[in-house]
Amino acid sequence: MTLPPFDLHRPQSLEEATEFADRYGEDAAFYCGGTELLLLLKMGFAAFGHLIDLKGIDELRGLRTEDGSLVVGGAVTHRELERSELVREWLPALAAMERNVANLRVREVGTLGGNLCFSDPHSDPATFLLALDAEVECRRGGEEARRVPIGAFVAGPYQTALREGEVLTAVRIPAPAAAGAAHAKFAFHERPTATVACVARAEGGAVTDARVAVGSVGPRPVRSASAETLLTGMPLGEIDPDVVAEAGARAAEDAAPVDDATGSAEYKVQLVRVLVEQTFREALA
Repeated sequence: MTLPPFDLHRPQSLEEATEFADRYGEDAAFYCGGTELLLLLKMGFAAFGHLIDLKGIDELRGLRTEDGSLVVGGAVTHRELERSELVREWLPALAAMERNVANLRVREVGTLGGNLCFSDPHSDPATFLLALDAEVECRRGGEEARRVPIGAFVAGPYQTALREGEVLTAVRIPAPAAAGAAHAKFAFHERPTATVACVARAEGGAVTDARVAVGSVGPRPVRSASAETLLTGMPLGEIDPDVVAEAGARAAEDAAPVDDATGSAEYKVQLVRVLVEQTFREALA
């Protein structure tokens, strides 16, 4: 497989990137790591005469904490997140999740922002970020940034809430104060069949807040309100395995698994049940 010919543009600001996008219209595409886009071009599933490389835009780089949130630039790679001392100290579950994204080659060049913008239904980060109530910042050059909850941003398979010419500039992840977070997946050949993320907070000997997100089994990641309701209020000293199992079953139902090349819907239901129990107990620990 070889790449078709295209013109490469390397803007140094978001305003310059927007100018290129407006000039070339539908014949142009933004890219950063290119792990998904370049593969599509090689396979003939997409064709663009102009690629706009966003890696040189300082606004999209860097990791920092701000107003109780970890702010991840849209061009930060999975490998940077995996190895960052700030991430390991502030949210070790994020570093652990990133260590298991695809393979080392992909993590070295692939970016968190690019992963979310591609919106592959079989992906790890969106499910994890959904459980953490993360938001994304989007902006066109010359305009104010807007924030979109991750659950609204990932609209469906390969569909996002990005407006024409917008770039995902940052991901904002609120601090899970006094809470534990855990993520797990089951995958074949680096492609997730099921992903689950749980966040749990406990006070006074009981679970006071539980969040359960499920992805990779259906068209988009979802939060399971019914599973969260079951788990909230559970006494810490009496973790009822039947209740946890029922929460897993409800989460699987809410995620609406579908048959595809990674497995049957029935098989995915069982995977979700197991992963919900695993991640809930890990988050509590």
